Amino acid sequence: MTMQRRQIILASLGGAALAAPLPSMVTAAQPPLVWRERHMFGLGTQLSLRAAHTDVQAVDVGLDAAVAAIRRVEASMSLYREDSELVRLNQQGFLDQPSADFLAVLGTAQMVAERSGGQFDATVQPVWQAWADATRQGRLPSAAALAEARQRTGWQHVVVSDQRVAFQRPGMAMTFNGIAQGYAADAARKALQDHGVAHALIDTGEHASLGQSPRGTAWTLGVEDPRDEQRLLAAIRSDGRAVATSADNRSSFSADHRHHHIFDPATADSPSGLSSVTVLAPSAMLADALTKVMFVSGPERIPALARQWQVGVLWVDKKGHWAATSDVALV
Repeated sequence: MTMQRRQIILASLGGAALAAPLPSMVTAAQPPLVWRERHMFGLGTQLSLRAAHTDVQAVDVGLDAAVAAIRRVEASMSLYREDSELVRLNQQGFLDQPSADFLAVLGTAQMVAERSGGQFDATVQPVWQAWADATRQGRLPSAAALAEARQRTGWQHVVVSDQRVAFQRPGMAMTFNGIAQGYAADAARKALQDHGVAHALIDTGEHASLGQSPRGTAWTLGVEDPRDEQRLLAAIRSDGRAVATSADNRSSFSADHRHHHIFDPATADSPSGLSSVTVLAPSAMLADALTKVMFVSGPERIPALARQWQVGVLWVDKKGHWAATSDVALV
């Protein structure tokens, strides 16, 4: 699973197919909101934060704290920083004194893995590596290579305590690329709230929001067509839940998108039924992880799983047909 940008257009940030934001709504009894933005590269994608407060200093301080929270997550969980906790775990097979952030993400990853019967599994990094190695050679991985990679996976073979995280099988490795972007959005939202910011939209590749948009209305997110990035399939009105999307076109191993960065841990290959899944959940971290569970489960099982997890889901099949659970507010 790679940290490619997800299939969401931020409508209230001026998505191409939607109207531009209007000025903040002002009443005589309330000072005007001052909107500020931050744009940065991190977690393998372009990130943006937009927030408002009546005190410009307060919103700037809040945004500074939100950016610092995202950088903290990246420093802990990036696969591309030699000093990150995740890289050290993968190199050594153990990690002593893991940070609170690391344990929070790993704890949720393990919980989702257990509840889903392993349909989400952070230990699939060896599988991703097998696909990446074969792709660099212009081919698909052999069945033997995938079988060998699968022998080095298994969420059940990770021992977790406050003092140490350790693998029980040689050659194991983890990736948080299917969950860390969501956690970063949650961390940024909390940082803003802690500094008194009540209106914001956080895009870390997954999305969390606070309050209202500059229009004075609920934030609106448009879901892209995974086969045409300039076309919207649907628009979702935010209800306070975080929103995460996974799609087959952002990091594909084959031109037809049959093989991509979302794996069924049981087969070491990509599930074949869906092109895109969007989940609305109380936290962006949970929404992020559950997009993979829905992908692996397939369209027939999504309505039941959405009720089980108490989340909203919008999904798109390989033919471009889409559907959504009844609790997803479509605009």
